Amino acid sequence: MRYPIAAGHFYPAEKNDLHAAIKGCFLHRLGPGLPECMGDERTISGIIAPHAGYAASGMNAAHAYRKIAEDGLPEAYIIIGPDHRGIPYRAVMCIDDFLTPLGPCGIHEDIASELMETIPNDCEAHRFEHSIEVQIPFIQFIDKDPKIVPIIMRDQSMEAAENLATAVKKVCRSRDVVIIASSDMSHYVPKGDAERMNGMVLERIKEKDITGMYSAVRKYGISVCGYGPMAAAMLGSGASRIEILKYSDSWDSLGYGLDSVVGYGSAAMYR
Repeated sequence: MRYPIAAGHFYPAEKNDLHAAIKGCFLHRLGPGLPECMGDERTISGIIAPHAGYAASGMNAAHAYRKIAEDGLPEAYIIIGPDHRGIPYRAVMCIDDFLTPLGPCGIHEDIASELMETIPNDCEAHRFEHSIEVQIPFIQFIDKDPKIVPIIMRDQSMEAAENLATAVKKVCRSRDVVIIASSDMSHYVPKGDAERMNGMVLERIKEKDITGMYSAVRKYGISVCGYGPMAAAMLGSGASRIEILKYSDSWDSLGYGLDSVVGYGSAAMYR
């Protein structure tokens, strides 16, 4: 079992409080309302969602999770998050169930087993990484019995994203999955600069211009922490269209730090 490390920090540690906090994200002035599962034939193959504390970015993430709930629930969720801790792998899975205050979240064993042919498994490498964990209570909120495959990327190069996407597409060719790219946008820059820089990145995502996204991040030094996971999700999902759902920043949600904001973006990828 992979035990939570972000509970009590990024989100509430008590079940009822956490449920109320997620519900509040959907009802927040920046949020889209409570989700309802309505889809018959699913069209969403991937999303982008932020992974900061729920008070800062949860209402932004709610836009992406509401889209999944409305579209219909998949067989599995492949969550790809960036490495914040310096793991000794280019990419690594964990095949242990993930525990959150909402209960255990199981692994999709068949997908994980097949992916282990190309991606190593080391749950210790996942022990202190929050970028995966923060997504799971949102998944549990919309899906009462979800199955996940968690992957951390240290190497966020284009080559690494392409390799990971190829492995995921091969394993999931006949399966119904949603790929979740866990990423925040630029970190600790003035609000106006954040809007300008993040706008460039999101515009390229909308255009499915992965090369352009990498070029913008590198040319302007945009501190997007999960551009590799976003690229892998864009490639692995086979998206024909990408919709930017919401952009906000920590000033919008928390009301302080106008000269040093973190940006958040959510998007939906359609087959």
